[in-house]
Amino acid sequence: MEVWPGHPYPLGATFDGTGTNFALFSEVADRVELCLFEEDGTETRVEVTAVDSYVWHCYLPQVQPGQRYGYRVHGPWDPSQGLRCNPDKLLLDPYAKAVEGGIDWDESLFSYNFGDEDSENHQDSAEHMMKGVVINPFFDWEGDRTPRTPYHKSVIYEAHVKGLTMQHPEVPEEQRGTYAGVSHPAVIEHLQKLGVTAIELMPVHQFVQDSTLLEKGLRNYWGYNTIAFFAPHNEYSAASHLGSQVQEFKAMVRALHQADIEVILDVVYNHTAEGNHMGPTLSMKGIDNTAYYRTVDDDQKFYMDYTGTGNSLNVRHPHSLQLIMDSLRYWVTEMHVDGFRFDLAATLAREFYDVDKLSTFFELVQQDPIVSQVKLIAEPWDIGPGGYQVGNFPPQWTEWNGKYRDTVRDFWRGEPSTLGEFASRVTGSADLYENSGRRPFASVNFVTAHDGFTLRDLVSYNEKHNEENGEDNNDGESHNRSWNCGEEGPTDDPEVLAMRARQQRNFIATLMLSQGTPMLLHGDEAGRTQKGNNNTYCQDNELTWINWEKVDTPLVEFTSVITHLRHEHPTFRRSQFFDGRPVDMGERAEGDPMPDIAWLNTDGTPMVPADWDEPLARAVGMWLNGQGIAGVDMRGRRITDVNFIVYFNSNPEPVDITLPPASYGMKWEEIVDTAGEHADGAVREHSSTLRMAGKSTVLLRAWEAPEEEPDASVAASVAAAVYAASPDDA
Repeated sequence: MEVWPGHPYPLGATFDGTGTNFALFSEVADRVELCLFEEDGTETRVEVTAVDSYVWHCYLPQVQPGQRYGYRVHGPWDPSQGLRCNPDKLLLDPYAKAVEGGIDWDESLFSYNFGDEDSENHQDSAEHMMKGVVINPFFDWEGDRTPRTPYHKSVIYEAHVKGLTMQHPEVPEEQRGTYAGVSHPAVIEHLQKLGVTAIELMPVHQFVQDSTLLEKGLRNYWGYNTIAFFAPHNEYSAASHLGSQVQEFKAMVRALHQADIEVILDVVYNHTAEGNHMGPTLSMKGIDNTAYYRTVDDDQKFYMDYTGTGNSLNVRHPHSLQLIMDSLRYWVTEMHVDGFRFDLAATLAREFYDVDKLSTFFELVQQDPIVSQVKLIAEPWDIGPGGYQVGNFPPQWTEWNGKYRDTVRDFWRGEPSTLGEFASRVTGSADLYENSGRRPFASVNFVTAHDGFTLRDLVSYNEKHNEENGEDNNDGESHNRSWNCGEEGPTDDPEVLAMRARQQRNFIATLMLSQGTPMLLHGDEAGRTQKGNNNTYCQDNELTWINWEKVDTPLVEFTSVITHLRHEHPTFRRSQFFDGRPVDMGERAEGDPMPDIAWLNTDGTPMVPADWDEPLARAVGMWLNGQGIAGVDMRGRRITDVNFIVYFNSNPEPVDITLPPASYGMKWEEIVDTAGEHADGAVREHSSTLRMAGKSTVLLRAWEAPEEEPDASVAASVAAAVYAASPDDA
C-alpha cells in the first residue's frame, strides 16, 4: 500500500476528494499503527512514521469514504503513573467523524484480566471493538441559512431523537427513532404548531451502551456516555451504508432550518465512556491517558470523578482543550448546528479543584470567532465540591435555572413563604444574572427536563416509582417538589383529573409568561407520562417514547395558544430587566409616570413589603406596562405593547380579585384562564371583582374598542361620488 507522510493537521481522518490524511496526537507513544479493516474483519496495519509535535500522521491516496479504521499505540505501561499504552487494544480515533458498530464488553476490551486489576491483558480487542469510518464531507446544503433567533424570542424544546419519533404514526417505520424521523414534515409541523424556535437534542455524539444495563435487559437511553465527540450516534441513522449518519444528520438540520427551527445539541465533554481504572480501554485511555483525563495526583492509577461516571476530562491539558474546541467548531461549521447545552458544565471550569468561571475553557470560548457566536447554555452544576454554580457563569452564557424550576414547583403546590422568590423568578431572576451584565434571557426557565418527572407525572405523583430501573427504587431524586392532586398515580376521579389538567396549564402558562428563555420538555404539551419514573436513563422503550395515539390534544392546543401569545407580545419576552424603581402607586399624582411593572394585592392595591413576608400569601397580580419596555428593536425603534395583568393563585380555594383602579387601565379583557372559567373574551371594568378558582392563572389584556370597519359597499361609493360632485358652497 502506498503511504505518504501527510500532514499533522487537521487531526482525525480527512478525505480531500482523492485520498485520506490521518493524524493522531499522542505524547507518550513510541510507535503508532493505523489499522484498516475490510467488511469481513480483515486487518491491514500501516506503520505511521511521520510525527510532528507529538502528532503522528500519514496520507493514504487509495483510501476513500467508507473505510473502517482504528489505531494501535505502542508505549509505556505503568498504570501507577497514569501510563496505559497497550498495542493489543484497538483504539477509536478521538476525532472519528463516524463510527461503525458498538462494543460487546468482551474481556479483551479491558487492559487487565478480570479478577486481577493489576495485571496486563494481552487479548486482541479488534473483533469486539467499534471502528472509525472515513466520511465524505461534501454535502449540498441548498443555501442553508441559520435562523439566528435572538434568545429573548426563543422557545426551546428539549427532545430525544428516538423518544420524539419512535411511535409517531405519520413517520415511516424505517425512519422512526432517527434523524430522518426528526426532520419528517409531521414532526416539524408539530414543532411549528407549538411555536418552537429551537430543538435541543439530547446527546447525539456517539455513545456506548453500559454493560451493567445490558445485563439487566436495559439500555442507555439518554446517551450521556460519549466516546466520539465528532460522530453522530450511528443507531439514530435510518440509512445503512457506512458514514450515512453524517449525511442524514445534515439533512435533518437543513430541514429544521428551512422551518426556522434552530438545532441545539446537548453535549457531554466532561467525561467519556471509558470510565475509571476498572473501565475498558477504547480510545483516549490507551492513546495518552494523562493528557485526556484527570488522574489523582498521588496515585495516577485512579481518576478524578466530578461527574459520578468514573472519570473527568482533563481541561488543563492543551490537547484535551483542543479536542473540545475542535469538536465544537466542527459541529457549527460542518454540521450547521446553532448552539450547545453543556452537561455538568461546572466540570469544564475545574482547572484544579475549584470551579473557576474564568478557567481556560471559558477563555477559549470567549475568544473563538465561531463558537462564541452560537447559543451557549450551561447545566451549571456537577457533583464535586462547590459544584452548584447557578448564576455564576460568564456573561456570554445562559444557564438552566434550577432555582426557577424549584420555586415555581413550590409555589404551585402551595408551599408557604414562596411568593417573593416566585416573583423574582418569573421576572427573569435579576438577583442571579443582572450583576454580571447579563439580560433576563440568560435564565433558561424550565419546570421539567429529561432528568426527573414529566409535567403530567409532576402533578400525578408525590413519590418516585423507579422500580423498573432494577435498583429497588433507590435511584433518582426523592425530593421532587411534586403534588399528586389528591391521589397517587392513575385515577378515574374527575375532580383529581380536573385539578391535574389545571395544574399542567398553570405550569405551562407560568413558563411562557415569565421573562427569560422558556424550555419545554418534549411530550409535556401532550400529557406524556413515565408512570412516576423520574430517572429513565435506562428505559429505551414505550415508557419514555411519546405515545402519539394518546396525546392530550386540548393541552397541545392550550400550549400552542399560550406560546404564540408570547411570540406576539414583546412584554412577555423583554430583553432587559424591569427598572425596579420604587413607585408608590397608592399616592400617585396625576401625570406621574407608571412603572414598567407593578405587583397587586387581591384587593387591587399595590403590594407592600409586609405582604411579601406573609407566609400564607399565595395569590398575586403582576401588571405589565406595555409602554414601559426598555430597549429598542433591531431598527432602533421603541418597543411598545398593550398592558397585561397576570393573576397567579396557588390557594386551593377560590379567591375574589378586585381589579386595579383606572390608572392601570379602564377595561380588561379575559383571554386565558387555566381553570376554564374566564377565557371567553369578556370585558371587565376597572375596580370590578373577579372570582378566581383555586390553583389557577388568569391573564387579562387591556381592552380597546375595536376600530370601525371601513364601509366598502356600493352605497358608500355612491354617497362619496354625490358628495364630491356637490357645489363647494352646498
